Amino acid sequence: MEKRRLDCVGLPPGWKREEVVRKSGLSAGKTDVYYISPDGKKIRSKPQLARQLGEQFDLSAFDFRSGRINHSQLRKRMRHDSSLVLPIRQTASIFKQPVTVIHRQESKTKSELKHGPQDPPKQLFWEKRLQGIQACDSQEEVIKALDLPRNVQGVGPELTTENILQSISAALHISSSPVVGQGNNRATVAKNPGVNIDVYQPHIQQVIVSEDDIRRQEVKVIEARRKLQDAIKGIM
Repeated sequence: MEKRRLDCVGLPPGWKREEVVRKSGLSAGKTDVYYISPDGKKIRSKPQLARQLGEQFDLSAFDFRSGRINHSQLRKRMRHDSSLVLPIRQTASIFKQPVTVIHRQESKTKSELKHGPQDPPKQLFWEKRLQGIQACDSQEEVIKALDLPRNVQGVGPELTTENILQSISAALHISSSPVVGQGNNRATVAKNPGVNIDVYQPHIQQVIVSEDDIRRQEVKVIEARRKLQDAIKGIM
């Protein structure tokens, strides 16, 4: 058999790719591909290679025959990466179950029997799944969480300030309607959250912004702009 051994560009440094050409038998001319680890261990299959490298190296886009990364497959996988999509309920939709239509004397047309697009059910209090995930700056220092105003009260069982802020951020990100909070009070929601909570609103009591609140905010903005203007003049 003829052997060719070269460095493998698709694996970590030190790995070799060995190509063996068969010279006899019915399979003469065909090639077998092996990989040699830095410590000299011979790998004969992709599953064996995955066990050798462990979870630190992703082989999903690695072509075992050529020893290269399949970039088209990698781009396709990145396009369908759902890690940035907000989590939703992971159970099968009830609307996909078979339905029996009973025809009576007053028959309806097919268009009347069709259902419109069904939105997947949303999981209640999914923000709790983000517990412990914190934002960091470029120096890997944890960014301190914001303080909630006194008139912003959480609605739901055992919600932390972090959960409430995550709920508000998610509502601003995914909802096209105004973010106003829950219409029902805390006692009503606690009695039966599955019925009384609005999944499209953050888990806070409904907030009403008065004219006085708007005027006070305008004063704060004007004062902040004045301080910024004075600081710029001082630098120049």
